[in-house]
Amino acid sequence: MKTELEKVLSVSGKPGLFLVLNSGKSAIIAESLLDGKKHPIHTTQRVSSLADISIFTIEEDVPLRDVLTKMKEHYKGESAPENKGDSKLMRKEMKEFLPTYDEDRVYDSDIRKLFLWYNLLQSKGMLEFAPAENEEETEEGATEA
Repeated sequence: MKTELEKVLSVSGKPGLFLVLNSGKSAIIAESLLDGKKHPIHTTQRVSSLADISIFTIEEDVPLRDVLTKMKEHYKGESAPENKGDSKLMRKEMKEFLPTYDEDRVYDSDIRKLFLWYNLLQSKGMLEFAPAENEEETEEGATEA
């Protein structure tokens, strides 16, 4: 089953990633990918869908979906080095799969988070992504034309 990145969330102040199970008026019910527990995520919390995140590069921003795919290819589907390592080592690793990333605008904490997210998704077998919603529309439009 392919992962819908639109349903994978990062919640400010909470470790790891969350998978949306259901949503209501005042909260989203999501399952933690770290421990499998269900949590309410309220509308007052800062939440980002992984589909909405991109990495700064010298040319143009690269969607997180593409960065994770490049990481998967680079690490041959295996886990990446631990994210608590030396920041120079982490930046060197980042250069190998995304050589054009903007070293001034991508902070060490962003790189650590990227490696943490990659390893978490890799451990859950969630690195096969469903097409983004706008990609599906483009493909449908191309087949209709």
